[in-house]
Amino acid sequence: MPIRRVRSLGFRTDLMLRGMAGSSIVEHAGHLVVRTPANPGFWWGNFVLLTGPPAQADALAVFAGEFPAATHVAIGVDSTDGTLGDGGADLGLTVEVNAVLTAQHLRPPSPDTDVRALSSDEDWTQATSLRLACYYEAPTPDERQFTELQVLEQRRLCEAGHGTWFGAFVQGRMCSGAGLFSDGRLARFQSVETHPDFRRRGLAAAVIRHAARREPDANTLVIVADPDDHAIQLYRTLGFAEVERQVQLYRAPES
Repeated sequence: MPIRRVRSLGFRTDLMLRGMAGSSIVEHAGHLVVRTPANPGFWWGNFVLLTGPPAQADALAVFAGEFPAATHVAIGVDSTDGTLGDGGADLGLTVEVNAVLTAQHLRPPSPDTDVRALSSDEDWTQATSLRLACYYEAPTPDERQFTELQVLEQRRLCEAGHGTWFGAFVQGRMCSGAGLFSDGRLARFQSVETHPDFRRRGLAAAVIRHAARREPDANTLVIVADPDDHAIQLYRTLGFAEVERQVQLYRAPES
């Protein structure tokens, strides 16, 4: 794990998860490098984290030097205010600025929703199907493989004792889910997802509240969200408050 303390709570918890998953995290002057060889198509498992604004370094050259065979570009900026600095917007990359929200306690969940931790092969198969339904109308073989690898990693994290994945079930079908992973101080939510046919029924709220009850020792619950997405209103209603902005720069592989 890196020696330098990362200022960004969003990236600090990202690195926490990458470390739990066995990714390589190497510190260099001016940047950190994260590698996940088991899933090279996972952009934010294979990225560079700059310790300052992109204007202070040739960010593209740094990434190319660390990942010469990569078809994507993924660069994080260790800042908390969501700004890029002079020249950051001239890199020719898509800029994504997410809100990082925290909470200490959430209200208890309603007993009316069937929420439980995933445990069986069937449960995890349903988790994969849910994710595919949330993100793809007709997934390509590459998209299906990427999703299966991602869910497999999350299952292994749970089985290693780093956290738990929860699902909300309707007549035996997993219709919403999320993971919560903790180092004993910080607890980071991952992949809050609800099937398109079951949204706005309170399922995601039930999953989040149920998960939070299972991590009573964590000082801070952390969730990262698109500030323009409707889901952020749900998180605020549950008791989360924005504390910083996380900056990610990326370019997808050419089709």
